[in-house]
Amino acid sequence: MKYTKASIPAWILLLCILQACAPEVKSPRTDLLWNDSWLFTRGDPPGASGPGFDDRTWRSLNLPHDWSIEGSFSADHPATPGGGALPGGIGWYRKHFSIPEADSGKLVFAAFDGIYRNSEVWVNGHFLGKRPNGYISFRYELTPYLNPSPEENVIAVRVDNSLQPNSRWYSGSGIYRDVRLVMTRKVAVDHWGVFVTTPQVSKKQATVKVATTLYNRLPGQVTVQVTSSLRRAGGRKITAVSTDLRMDGGAEQEAVHELVVANPSLWSVDDPAMYELVTEVRSDGEVTDRVVTPFGIRSFRFDAETGFSLNGSPLKLKGVCNHHDLGCLGAAAYPRAMERQLEILKEMGCNALRTSHNPPSPLLLDLCDRMGFLVMDETFDMWARGKTPHDYHLYWEAWHERDLSDHVRRDRNHPAVIMWSIGNEILEQWDSTGAEIARELAAIVRRLDDTRPVTSGCNETSPGNSILRSGALDVIGFNYHHEQFADVPVNFPGMPFVASETTSALATRGSYDMPSDSVRIWPIRWDIPHPSMNQDHTCSAYDNCHAPWGSTHEESILAVLKQEHVSGMFVWTGFDYLGEPTPYWWPSRSSYFGIIDLAGFPKDAYYLYQSVWTGKPVLHLFPHWNWDSGDTVDVWAYTGCDRVELLLNGRSMGIREKEEGSLHMQWRVVYEPGKLEARGIHGDRELVCVVETTGMPAGVRLEADREVISAGGRDLSFVSVEIVDADGRMVPGADNLVTFSLSGPASIVGVDNGLQTSMEPFRADRRKAHGGRCLAVVRSASQAGEVTLRAESEGLEPDDIRIVTR
Repeated sequence: MKYTKASIPAWILLLCILQACAPEVKSPRTDLLWNDSWLFTRGDPPGASGPGFDDRTWRSLNLPHDWSIEGSFSADHPATPGGGALPGGIGWYRKHFSIPEADSGKLVFAAFDGIYRNSEVWVNGHFLGKRPNGYISFRYELTPYLNPSPEENVIAVRVDNSLQPNSRWYSGSGIYRDVRLVMTRKVAVDHWGVFVTTPQVSKKQATVKVATTLYNRLPGQVTVQVTSSLRRAGGRKITAVSTDLRMDGGAEQEAVHELVVANPSLWSVDDPAMYELVTEVRSDGEVTDRVVTPFGIRSFRFDAETGFSLNGSPLKLKGVCNHHDLGCLGAAAYPRAMERQLEILKEMGCNALRTSHNPPSPLLLDLCDRMGFLVMDETFDMWARGKTPHDYHLYWEAWHERDLSDHVRRDRNHPAVIMWSIGNEILEQWDSTGAEIARELAAIVRRLDDTRPVTSGCNETSPGNSILRSGALDVIGFNYHHEQFADVPVNFPGMPFVASETTSALATRGSYDMPSDSVRIWPIRWDIPHPSMNQDHTCSAYDNCHAPWGSTHEESILAVLKQEHVSGMFVWTGFDYLGEPTPYWWPSRSSYFGIIDLAGFPKDAYYLYQSVWTGKPVLHLFPHWNWDSGDTVDVWAYTGCDRVELLLNGRSMGIREKEEGSLHMQWRVVYEPGKLEARGIHGDRELVCVVETTGMPAGVRLEADREVISAGGRDLSFVSVEIVDADGRMVPGADNLVTFSLSGPASIVGVDNGLQTSMEPFRADRRKAHGGRCLAVVRSASQAGEVTLRAESEGLEPDDIRIVTR
């Protein structure tokens, strides 16, 4: 009999409604953010792993924590300026805790998202293990060594970042990512035990495949029912399927389900629709575990001829490479700081991210899922051959299989992740071991996830490269060499291709070297300075300065846009980062590569990308208009307009039109004080951009990215500071010292100005402006309340801003 809605008995309809509206069963699993109330000390005190150790004089803090960022810059630090010129050393963390009576009898685990580096963990004096890799996530079981409730326990963590240099960029030191306390029943889902894939996807229907690994830590055999339910994120259940298993004591077992979703909402960069998989485990009719796994339904393809497509539609990967540090916050993984970076990149038109060159915080991937970023998820910067004396190559043989496996298992449910990168500029490219290791690593990835391609960022682009010819890669990745993109179909027939790293253009925000059509290629080699480099360690923001292995922004963009087989690009880099201060060395201590500076202030190239990567009405005119009378000044515009007219004090300086092979317009103007104005047409809109000569500094102006933030000690407000003249215009050359004071339940957790040569500490209540700007980062406290930040500078009008924490 075929049922219609009208023919279904009322009691069945009522039952369905009641089931759909029924409250969720509370999970027996406890999963707590375990960041509060840790104790910390620098140094290596004997006996600090023991439960009876006297830690009363240690500093109390909340995670995430990076002790290196709290230090002073020095060329004498073993990290060298390449590692950020900040201190490393050894540090200890301890936490006193009790297990609630209600959780007695459960299995107890401590899960760490990342500790840099060589971490060792004890609980109540019992050694749990060591992880050398500073970027990998891991967990330890505490259960056998815990005291019965309500007795106190002590977990102790030793972190050893003393052997340096061990990185080519700033690493940070300490428990710099989240820690969680997880407690489960003895029949439960394993760690990273849920794997969701979408093998068949269309607009009409999608198949969702779920593989769930369970453990039974009871002594005897049990009957287990595993149910997989799908729902839209935070919404009602769509469909469900169950399986019964017989599990022996001490065993692990996998349950596999397939579910069908009609008319799915497909995850994309413009509409990142998310679903949730609810895994429920019952034993003898009792719920023993319940886990919620966010995921997305989408399909993608890399093609040798047509590049990348998402959900059947062509899409260029408009990506950037980013290191993990967050400017003045160092390596400490604050979710709001990562979200702010992604917001700034999204506004620029960026749709993809490469996690250069190690596993990111899982919080970053959560954000990419929700905000619509595609991710090249990268594991290693080196294999068995090292790049610095004390880096991961020392631990390669013993740890690479475990670390890569843990990385893939942790991240494989994120719809944002579209490819795995097994290495960056690996030295084994040039010897025979490269092919063997590449095949081993690719096999590990495919054993754990065969739904995403494997790539590697190679700076040796010839067909003789042992990694590229190994057969291990699904997608060929070139770092730089944009002039060879056209040769890929010939040299690597049938292979999809991505520009895994491009550009390496150099810029200091607000600095301009003329003539602008003369390109500076600095240094001669990464370790040999060029004799013409600027004495003040600045690089021009005109896009006329780049490293010898790279290119200008425009050259890289044009090479990618013009060639259909190029899936996309990942620009080196989205943001400046600490360490690797190419083309200079000390007293520079951070990079010049970013499209955005270390404080999060866009450089001029930001608007180039915005004009090319988005359909927004962009007209950006630069440089500033504070010069000496009679100077000849090169004026540039980045714009989506076809024609732009430039006027100086009302007089036309000429009309410029878009030219083949150029993504900017240029005028050469003899300076006179006043108003520089650009006018263009974008579609049916007239765009106007004005740059004016300013007066002397007269005041300080504050602007917060958010004036309402969450209490709890985890949220941040980024407060931009501008030095302005009497008419409220930012003074571009101002470098006034700004002093901050704060009242209310919050703290200043970092200050910055984006200048690569500034040796001022990041943890301070004052900062000199650079290019008329600086930044203060306010962190909420545990309690709610009203916060007032005041900024003062000698001889200038101060300013206050109110921030509410809720």
